[in-house]
Amino acid sequence: MVIRALQDTTRDQVSSAGTHHRLADAEPGPALERDVPLWLQGSDTAVAALAGRLADGWMVDLEEVGLEGLATLNEVLDHAATDAGRDAREVRRSVTLARGDAADISALVALVVDHGVSSLVLRVGTDDVTTLRTFLDDVAPAIREGAERALPQGALSSRPVRRADARARRRPGIAYNEVPEELAGTAVEPGDAAFGKVRSTYLRGGDPGLVLRPRTVAEVASAVGFAREHMHLPLGIRSGGHGISGRSTNDGGLVIDVGGLDDITVLDEAARLVRIGAGARWRDVARALQPHGWALSSGDYGGVGVGGLATAGGIGFLSRKHGLTIDHLRAVDMVLADGTVVRASATENTELFWAARGAGANFGVAVAFEFVVDEVDEVGWAQLAFQAPDPAAYLEAFGRVVADTPRETTPFLILGQGVAQLMAMVDSSDPGVIVSQLQPFAEIAPLVQQQVVIAPYAAVMNMFPETAHNGRGEPVSRSAFTREITPGFASASADLIRSGASHWYQIRTVGGAVADIAPDATAYTHRDANFALAVMGSNAQRLDRWFEPVRRHASGLYLSFESDRHPDRIADAFPPATLDRLRRLKAKLDPHNLFQDNFNILPAHDHTRSAT
Repeated sequence: MVIRALQDTTRDQVSSAGTHHRLADAEPGPALERDVPLWLQGSDTAVAALAGRLADGWMVDLEEVGLEGLATLNEVLDHAATDAGRDAREVRRSVTLARGDAADISALVALVVDHGVSSLVLRVGTDDVTTLRTFLDDVAPAIREGAERALPQGALSSRPVRRADARARRRPGIAYNEVPEELAGTAVEPGDAAFGKVRSTYLRGGDPGLVLRPRTVAEVASAVGFAREHMHLPLGIRSGGHGISGRSTNDGGLVIDVGGLDDITVLDEAARLVRIGAGARWRDVARALQPHGWALSSGDYGGVGVGGLATAGGIGFLSRKHGLTIDHLRAVDMVLADGTVVRASATENTELFWAARGAGANFGVAVAFEFVVDEVDEVGWAQLAFQAPDPAAYLEAFGRVVADTPRETTPFLILGQGVAQLMAMVDSSDPGVIVSQLQPFAEIAPLVQQQVVIAPYAAVMNMFPETAHNGRGEPVSRSAFTREITPGFASASADLIRSGASHWYQIRTVGGAVADIAPDATAYTHRDANFALAVMGSNAQRLDRWFEPVRRHASGLYLSFESDRHPDRIADAFPPATLDRLRRLKAKLDPHNLFQDNFNILPAHDHTRSAT
């Protein structure tokens, strides 16, 4: 089947030797949200048999075949499906009704109960709005009510009956037929058309056995309950799918994707209090806040999901002026491992509130956040490129300039072999302030390209288009904090860059308002750092060889940019007192360690289980 072959986006290329149409090494896609069902219409046995063998649905005109003919054709279809190795329920049945047929409710109920009809199509004139409205408002509910009374409980279900070829791709160890009813309609399995859209994340390739996509908090609790019954499988929690440290996809396991919980609501305009769903994207948050003259520092890319960033820290382009994303958090709603929904704030579940700001993914599934956002006018946005033949010298000069730069400016540096790229945001709409704070950076090395604009924060968060996630392989990323760029740090970094072991070397500046918060006020403790380093490569062993000298001149790490799952990295992320406190809370809230997807913190009582 040519159409079905093209829908299979799990393959790089597809071929199909059809009778009438053929494919040879064609590229499938695009990935769709749902299957495109193939329906056949006809009232003879040949059409019914063909529908049973191949189709997703069959439509017939009741006036043309009558009830006896419908029963006969249904039997033909069922036998053909069974002979083809299919479940006859895979083929939906639809009947077209004349206007007069719509008056007999009992006869219509019998179509559902006795003949397995799942949809009724009423044939009316284009101007007969009254008949159509009566059918929708009165007749259809009465049919459903009658069918529910006549059929066994649960027989009328929104649970899709997947084709045999889709069921054949199910992974072992997952009770697919026990997925809660409220989740079944949106769940994605490996054989579904939407699987190509959800299998991978931004950087990591994946092949999960089941992706649950709850749309309400109650459905998140149901998904967590299902995960508890499958603790033998890997579990990923996904908001936007950009996580590097977190897996949020896996091979053969479960993924709970909260992307459907994306509401953004202003709770108190005077207090600038905003409630944001964990599945929202930061680009959408920025757009929603812009008309109010507000912004919330939120990383460097608008496609990132709120949930992951808002539980790890949130180093963004406004950090030096306004602090981390977590510093604006006033409350978080979270589904715990036992399925209960709790609210954590400065006055309720205070220990969880402390942990949620820096290590939150270990304790539950965050479903909503309440933030106090900042008043932010238009900002200065600069993108500068430099010649940097001596990366060590450039780094040291960059560090000196940052030390003298006012808080209004937050620069991020990407350094490569012979070139440096600087992106900086100045929290001011005054051209004089913008130029004066950027000028020292422009003088570090010869400029080869520059662009400086005054724009809304939302424009920066939306400067890159949204693209489908099609990660491949396993991301290799390393992270470190440092208070200053010392000659030793700069020299080791230059050696790393020249080695070719890294294709991405980025320094984000912090300090400023980030350091105004006490180190023990949140689980994010590295408040004294002025620089956060993220390095990425393609080979973990090679990258580690060159990164280790850099690490010796640094301290700590930022969860969002570390992919090494060795237990030692937990100690780098959290000082001993912080880690002990987190493990005690873990033992209380998640004693069986259900949530171990993102930089796993072991419960205090578990001294034997590996953090990997």
